[in-house]
Amino acid sequence: MESSRAARRRARRFPRRPLMYTALACVAVVGVTAGGTVYVKAQAHSGVGVVSSAATPSLSPSSAVTPTTQEAAVAEAVVDLDERLADAMKSVSVTGEQKVSAAVLDLESGDSAVHGDGAFDTASIVKVDILAALLLRHQEAGTRLSAQEKAYATTMIENSDNTSASALWDIIGKASGLDAANEKLGLTGTKGGDGALWGLTRTTAADQLVLLQQVFGDDSELSEASRSYLRDLMGQIAADQRWGVSAAADGSGWALKNGWLPRSTTGLWDINSIGRVTVDGHAYLVAVLSNGSTAQAKGISLVEAAAKAAVSVFTGTAAR
Repeated sequence: MESSRAARRRARRFPRRPLMYTALACVAVVGVTAGGTVYVKAQAHSGVGVVSSAATPSLSPSSAVTPTTQEAAVAEAVVDLDERLADAMKSVSVTGEQKVSAAVLDLESGDSAVHGDGAFDTASIVKVDILAALLLRHQEAGTRLSAQEKAYATTMIENSDNTSASALWDIIGKASGLDAANEKLGLTGTKGGDGALWGLTRTTAADQLVLLQQVFGDDSELSEASRSYLRDLMGQIAADQRWGVSAAADGSGWALKNGWLPRSTTGLWDINSIGRVTVDGHAYLVAVLSNGSTAQAKGISLVEAAAKAAVSVFTGTAAR
């Protein structure tokens, strides 16, 4: 049976949706003409200047507002974060058969944005999900990871070792075990790969954001000990795999897991990256999924550009 916490999370999906920022603006009457036309100006709450000004229809002398009268009203300036992310993604060069989807969440405010809703092959980013499923199983059984499971988990996350991933995939019950865990974790658009093909699990950027919230957020089905364990491993990725969403960080902190897979049927690459980045002391969760790149390096460049664009939704810094 689904826990009440998971049910609440499923109902909310992303708590701040529909992904809006709201800024209050004060509208004050600043004067009237001799003919009774009232002029108003709206100034943003931040005090950055005049937002708009307009004139109302003429008032009769008996109802005219005197120059000393002030009326206050509240105007709401609304910014759609999905739209802002879509605009930021226009700076990302997509060529040939490349496709990309990105999602970002501000951990402090809980606001989020998603661009693209298609499903992609996970490649090795599913290893975070596999370990989350394993940790959840042990929590429910009141047991701890064995020494062998810890060894598998370390090499699977830090070195992206496939043999270790296959061993843990079998332990959690393959696709059925992953899907059952994801139902509890709140992932609704992810389906485990057939048989031993964990790398062909299908997922969406929005679902990966949910998974990252389970790892890096406070409202989680995973215990603090489980979350800390996963976060530590994702912060110690092998040096040659420190690309992807980390490109959006300012160097002060990141934790990630990347995935890369050349498809034998097309010769094109799946390149994905998920994780947490820190910019100017603020933490953001970022998920970027892509396919259709003709070379791994091109896919990495695409994912890194998309990660920068995603974070720019909150930082205001144009992606480079």
